[in-house]
Amino acid sequence: MSFDTTPLPKVLLHDHLDGGVRPATVLDLARETGYGELPADNATDLAEWFRAAADSGSLVRYLETFAHTVGVMQTAEALHRVAYECVRDLSDDGVVYAEVRYAPEQHLEQGLSLEEVVEAVNAGFRDGERDAAAAGRPIVVRALLTAMRHAAKSREIAELAVRYRDDGVGGFDIAGAEAGYPPTRHLDAFEYLRRENAHFTIHAGEAFGLPSIWEAIQWCGAERLGHGVRIVDDIQRDVDGAPHLGRLAAFVRDRRIPLEMCPSSNVQTGAAESIATHPITFLKDLTFRVTLNTDNRLMSNTSMSKEMRLLVDEAGWGKTDLLWVTLNAMKSAFLPFDQRLRLIEDVIKPGYR
Repeated sequence: MSFDTTPLPKVLLHDHLDGGVRPATVLDLARETGYGELPADNATDLAEWFRAAADSGSLVRYLETFAHTVGVMQTAEALHRVAYECVRDLSDDGVVYAEVRYAPEQHLEQGLSLEEVVEAVNAGFRDGERDAAAAGRPIVVRALLTAMRHAAKSREIAELAVRYRDDGVGGFDIAGAEAGYPPTRHLDAFEYLRRENAHFTIHAGEAFGLPSIWEAIQWCGAERLGHGVRIVDDIQRDVDGAPHLGRLAAFVRDRRIPLEMCPSSNVQTGAAESIATHPITFLKDLTFRVTLNTDNRLMSNTSMSKEMRLLVDEAGWGKTDLLWVTLNAMKSAFLPFDQRLRLIEDVIKPGYR
């Protein structure tokens, strides 16, 4: 039975800043910054182009759409605006805590330094939080600094995350095409972060399988897995349909390693066949620590409310399931324990009651 998911408090751990830009903002910023490569000249057609291009079934093709959003996010003013609008859009959707990730190294084409990129985004997040609270929809937003796994800046970005961790940066991530770029290429960055008691998550087990997940956890020490959907490859069923966990899957479940799952995005990239059959439901039923996320709101034409509604309508979820994954996410956030607990007890649980 369907119900309105918009009022429910939501926690978002996996959302890309350059994947959630408003189409009208992309057009405005293209005009302001002189970017002339957009495939459409009005917001409606541009939004449809992003969605259609991302629906190819290929992660590589999906990632190509970011050339346009990143292309218009090359000035401090543009980064501030996108960050501010991100906070307001999430707040309006009922998100009470979010970690939004982006790659500072991708925003240097017009002369910004890495530090200037981070400070512009942080300022946008803070201004968005302030105005969301004034509008009666308070939200806490933390940044995750991403290094591109095909590049060689991961140690530099990791040091940047540590430098700004008391100024709204919650942690570190690596992203980009998995095949051919294993997490261990960036082992130096992860070892540095562990020595600094810093948080990090790793995109793993989206387009590539169990070896990527194993490296992310056992070699690099990931606290969370970005996507992690391919962990189901290590779960077999016997003739009666009973599941049997392999050693890696059992380790992930036993250690309560959070899985940052993004159903609509996974269907687009071919990592899952449909929302109804997406592994998030199977893994939820096996009590893995699954969390629900948007990944890229523009490319997937989605929101947290929509992701919840799809699981309700197509996978049989109820409010108890939605509360469970929301609590999973809040418990797994890169936020001090007392602040996590306060949001759980004062905001999330009352919001579901």
